[in-house]
This record gives sequence, structure tokens and C-alpha cells, in this order.
Amino acid sequence: MMVERLPRTVGLLGGGVIGGGWAARFVLNGIDIRLFDPASGALDKVQEMLTRAKRAYQRLTSVPLPAEGSLTVVDSLEDAVHGVELVQESAPERLELKQQLLRAASSAAAPDALICSSTSGFRASLLEVGVEQPDRLLIAHPFNPVYLLPLVELCAGQNTTPEVMARAGEIYRGIGMHPLVVRKDVDGFIGNRLQEALWREALWLVHDNVATVQEVDDVIRYSFGLRRAVIGPFSMGGGGAGMRSTMEKWPSELRSPWTKFTALPEHDDAFLEKLAEQTDARTDNLSSAELEQKRDDCLVAVLQGLRSEKYGAGDTLARWEQSLRDRAP
Repeated sequence: MMVERLPRTVGLLGGGVIGGGWAARFVLNGIDIRLFDPASGALDKVQEMLTRAKRAYQRLTSVPLPAEGSLTVVDSLEDAVHGVELVQESAPERLELKQQLLRAASSAAAPDALICSSTSGFRASLLEVGVEQPDRLLIAHPFNPVYLLPLVELCAGQNTTPEVMARAGEIYRGIGMHPLVVRKDVDGFIGNRLQEALWREALWLVHDNVATVQEVDDVIRYSFGLRRAVIGPFSMGGGGAGMRSTMEKWPSELRSPWTKFTALPEHDDAFLEKLAEQTDARTDNLSSAELEQKRDDCLVAVLQGLRSEKYGAGDTLARWEQSLRDRAP
């Protein structure tokens, strides 16, 4: 049944960090990709991403993967979306560009093809303007690296049908992801709104000389960052009674001016230079390639640890592995 639910071919619009991650996840799940990206060197970047993903998957699971899907670079958007069952748009975060691509894709793709955008924050109601059959358009927002992090936020537009949302959920679940439906059409969805608040406060701490960039990173990765792989901010023991007790314990702190809330420090030359100097002074500086490999290796270890406990993202990994076993000939 998993084989029947997965598309045979996906049309991928954009092969950057997110598009390349999508390509790797689809290809390594046995799905063919048609990639359209007019940028020079796009194929090389996607192939580098695919190589990193293969290495990560070899470490992540001992379950045999299906035969790899093909990766074909095409010369036009129309060639990318012709006859495919799902279009995944991952172009740069410019509203007019995304609207143009989604309109063109909806015109050229089959009437029953899903049209999905990887946008980081544009509302679906903005992206569906001018789209043919907007009932099949939705946001499918992943997190980097797409081939390892399982969450994908699904956001409906004003016209998206429940059947389309259900079909999208089946597809993403079938390639090892955890689809989460965002209840309202809002900017930034859920994950990026939370990340933005943390990033804003991190910038203020460096701007006000409270901490260096390395100290801010260390606080997160040595403390609650580890905890967040297991429990979210609302995970409370004791159910509703535990939640009530916690909120009654912390009311004054939650209302105190500890943070800068929505204010953001000016990105002037002096502040940018401070960030650059402190980054150069770090004791753990790695090249981009080294950092990406270390990130993947550590994420694999965390996911495997969670799998051993059958909890959170580890449970998603275990379900994907079982689906691979079921799909194996």
C-alpha cells in the first residue's frame, strides 16, 4: 500500500539547500525527480547533497533502501511538471517569484497533481493567487536538512480541499516524515515563528555584550537544546494538573521584562562586524562542509537514540523503516 501511495515522479522547482534536500529524500525513497533550476551549478549542488544524504542514511538505518529514483535536470518548468503527481516548489523566498512559478506549474501540470510550496513563511492564501485549481495547492514547509529532519508543516490555502491535505500527508509520511497540519493561514507557520523569537533574543544578547556568539550557542546545545529533542515546552508530567501547577508557579517570571520581545537590533556595520569577529574567534570553527557532516552525524545519533526509546522523531524513523521493509520485494 505504501508503494501505491507514493508518487512515481516529482517535479522539483529549485535545487538550493531546501530543494536539494527534497531531491535527496525523494530519490533515496525510490522516487524519480525532474529538476528545473536555471542557476549555474545547480546539478552539482544537488548531487553533493545527495552524496551527504546517502552517507547519513547508511549510518542512520540498516534497513535496505529501495532502488534509487532517477535525477533528471530539465530545461523548462513545463518539462519538470509534465505528467508528475507532485510539484515541490523550493525557489528563493521572493513572493512574486513564487507566485509566478506556482501559476505556471498549475497551468502545465496534470489537473490532479498536487502543487506544494516549501516557502519558509508566505501564507498559502498569498501563493494561491492566480493558480489554476487552487484547491490542490498547499504549503509543505520542511526543515534543513530535509533528508534527516522529519517535520513538514502542511498549511492549506483558502481553497485547499481536505482530500488534498490528506493525500499530501500520505506522501510525506511515506517518505519518512512527520506531517503536521497548521490550523490557521498565518505567516511563518509554527516552527519558524518559534525560531525567529529565539534568534531575535540571541542577537540582542550579543548586541548588548551579555554573551558572545559561542556562549549563546553553547547555552542552547549544552542545555535545553538537548531536552527539546525529547520534550517540547508544553510537555508536562501529570497531565492538565501538571500544566496548571507549572503555570501557577511561573506567572511573575513570564511577565517580567527578561527578553526584548519583538524588537530587533539594527544590522548596522558595527554590529555585523562584531558578529563576524566573534565567529572568527570561536574555538570550534569548521568549514561549511565539515559542519554539515558533523551536523548530520550528530542528528543521526540523536535520531537513533530516540528510536531506541520509540519516542518523538525516533518513532517516525521506526515507522519509515517498517514501511521500507513492507515495500521491499
